[in-house]
Amino acid sequence: MIDQRLLAEQLRTSIGGFVRATRSGADALAPPLASTMGLLDRDGDSTIASLAHRRGVRHQSQSRTVKELEELGYVTRRADPLDGRGFMLALTKQGRAALDHDRGMRRDWVAQAIAALLTPKEQERLSALPRLLDRLASYDG
Repeated sequence: MIDQRLLAEQLRTSIGGFVRATRSGADALAPPLASTMGLLDRDGDSTIASLAHRRGVRHQSQSRTVKELEELGYVTRRADPLDGRGFMLALTKQGRAALDHDRGMRRDWVAQAIAALLTPKEQERLSALPRLLDRLASYDG
């Protein structure tokens, strides 16, 4: 019988190491920028407060990240239809292109690592992992 706690710890450690290796090997965007842009891409326009909450950072830190993204031309502000004093942030075409480039670099790095390090049989076994991880990610218990 498999020790689920041991397997959980091994997965947590391995996935964390994999993510760090992928980022260091391929990311062009700084993590705060990529994280913010990813949220805007997945969830749509947002306020700074909402982005800060979802990223688990202080409002002040998120404001600095947004300022940097605006200076790069990656996000733009528009009036918040629900709050006349507030504004919403959205990805620009340039921001989406930068995010797509960053994601493509990560994808290519992973594909190269798979080709270089794994046998065809290991690649076949690995192909089941995304579905399994997606199922685990959907657990809400």
